[in-house]
Amino acid sequence: MAAAPSTDVSDLPDPSPSLSWRGDPPGSCAVPQGRWTASALADRRVARGLRAALAGAGASAAWDLRELLHIDHVGAQLLWNHWGGRWPAQLDLSEQQRPMFERVARLTPALHDGSVPGPCADGAAQAIDRLGQRVIDGLGHARDYLRMQGQLLLDLGRLARSPQDGPWRDVSGHLYQMGATALPITALVGFLIGVVLAYLMALQLRQFGAEAFIVNILGISLIRELGPLLAAILVAGRSGSAITAQIGVMRVTEELDAMRVMGIAHGFRLVMPRALALALAMPLIAVWTSLASLAGGMLSSDLALKVTPAFFAESLPSAVEPANLGLAVGKSVVFGVLIALVGCHYGLRVKPNTESLGQGTTASVVTSITVVILVDALFAILFKDVGI
Repeated sequence: MAAAPSTDVSDLPDPSPSLSWRGDPPGSCAVPQGRWTASALADRRVARGLRAALAGAGASAAWDLRELLHIDHVGAQLLWNHWGGRWPAQLDLSEQQRPMFERVARLTPALHDGSVPGPCADGAAQAIDRLGQRVIDGLGHARDYLRMQGQLLLDLGRLARSPQDGPWRDVSGHLYQMGATALPITALVGFLIGVVLAYLMALQLRQFGAEAFIVNILGISLIRELGPLLAAILVAGRSGSAITAQIGVMRVTEELDAMRVMGIAHGFRLVMPRALALALAMPLIAVWTSLASLAGGMLSSDLALKVTPAFFAESLPSAVEPANLGLAVGKSVVFGVLIALVGCHYGLRVKPNTESLGQGTTASVVTSITVVILVDALFAILFKDVGI
């Protein structure tokens, strides 16, 4: 018996505010739809489109508000101002909406000329308004990201219960695209970073006759910190942007809507395979990058300080404890999951237009790199006594 598809919380409807017309004769009744809330109306493009739609409803005497998903005092104030501070001749609304409109009617000063008050021209007020909107947007991102993490845990539980139904082909494809194809660029960048670090260290160590300590410095810095961090930054810019672009294009081409109609959960088929693939690929890429960096540092140490590769390889195990490698592998798994979740988060938030796709991809890369650096700093503080 096939398992029932899990409910994906990312599929919950969140339409923008809109206005349609119905009635007999056609167009005699205005029907607001969607979410008329402060966060939705703060988007200037949405607000402009809504004002244009309201301007076309000026002659309509009938209003039906029962199809609104949600409305707060900001949306109610917008409608009240459009009505000129008077109740429409015919108004249908729910019992939950009536007290809100009565409160808006009681607290709003009378508009004797029937005009709608314009936006505040005070620069300080506009700055506070923009700051508030950014805070609301940030809280919305945090809420959706936390929801996606919870959905990932639920999907992993479903996969553990019935692994035969898992999207293993998707995991395998993403593992190749995000892992195997990233090995050349990570090796090249890691090798060059090792060369640069070794030459910079050589200039200082030669002054104190401490050339042999370059093995300790390069070993700790590359294996413990720079290798995993450099690999995560490269993967965030390479694979994180690709994840957002792939899911964003699915939004533009309405494939996500088709998946929802067919009952295919976005989290189980889109988010979880990418998170699993990066969780498996990132430790391998981090070790590969660290090895390439050590090879570059070993070559530069031989040329600049006459520290032979044989001495370097012999001294490295005693200079770097195995706990450093374990810490690097462990946090690489966390980096991979975070990069995948950030990419999927911004991909699912893309609107069906190319401008939103570009903005989402840019935001995904910047956020992924920032999150990786912040989490790496947190790991450095929490495990400062491990392997040192």
